[in-house]
Amino acid sequence: MSKEVYYSDYLQLDKILNAQRPESVATGKPAHDEMLFITVHQVYEIWFKQILHELNSILEILSKDTIADNSSDLPAMVHRLERCNVIMQLAIDQISLMETMTPLDFLDFRNLLRPASGFQSMQFKILEASLGLRMEDRHGKEYYVEQLREEDRQKIIDLEGKPTVREGIIKWLERLPFFLQKFYWQYYKPLFPQDKDEQPFWNDYYYLYQSTLTKGEEKNLELFEELFYTDRAACHLLNKKAMRAALFIMLYRDYPLLQMPFKLITELMDLDELLSTWRFRHFNMVRRTIGRRVGTGGSTGQYYLKAALERHYIFGDFAAMTSFLIERSKLPILSPEFRQMMEFEHDASDT
Repeated sequence: MSKEVYYSDYLQLDKILNAQRPESVATGKPAHDEMLFITVHQVYEIWFKQILHELNSILEILSKDTIADNSSDLPAMVHRLERCNVIMQLAIDQISLMETMTPLDFLDFRNLLRPASGFQSMQFKILEASLGLRMEDRHGKEYYVEQLREEDRQKIIDLEGKPTVREGIIKWLERLPFFLQKFYWQYYKPLFPQDKDEQPFWNDYYYLYQSTLTKGEEKNLELFEELFYTDRAACHLLNKKAMRAALFIMLYRDYPLLQMPFKLITELMDLDELLSTWRFRHFNMVRRTIGRRVGTGGSTGQYYLKAALERHYIFGDFAAMTSFLIERSKLPILSPEFRQMMEFEHDASDT
């Protein structure tokens, strides 16, 4: 017989509800809004823990040698990313609660917090690193781990060699069979002489894309060639294989086989956007609350947050890929045999 479970015991409420210890109380001048400040940040950390729980499960799926089109893996990743995005929206909404604290309210206890800072949030650092934000791509990387305790500093450094969601997505895209197996294209009818590429679809797409560019967009063609025909663009998230697979998914997302992959890419873009929105709201809140003052942890305050906002996109290449889309009416027509495979009527072992 299972033991009886009691609500407060199950939720460990004795620990949670007694975990708010305002520093201002010890001074004999309790600051009323310090309780709000502590509570909001504790809730943030609980939500970060849940996001990491979801991301770890996604990393496990991405570590598999194969992810079948019609298995439960893709829907599971999409569902868990959707949950992460709802949580991040809650985190953004919580900033409105923080903004009920005025600058003077914050000054009642701000100096008591030094040198503690949100910059020391280990879970948020792990969250960004797990998604794929490497140290070399960070703004302020020279003091990114400087303010951490030694054991925490080492944990973050060790993460640099661990797999990330970004890397897992690249490998998944590279494994998609559409341009790896020639039989998908054996009945394809080229539209243009084949002089740009060994693959007839991309040869056609180059000329179709070129025909859609207007005055002022000429540079787009150079970038298209760099991203889809070479692997020289080391500053970008995706290599040539992954770029082609991702763009193909976006172009033909209406086929059943590609709907879930498209949803996965969309959820990753949404998470990137929500993280950016969270940084933007945080930046604005800090600007309104402490102005030009440095952060309690010694950072440049609003200036650091603004620079991080502009630089810390993780899946920016997916969003930028819309530059290379063309109208549905101009898309190359896939062969009936290929279209049939895209309707889930093929053997799952093909993938």
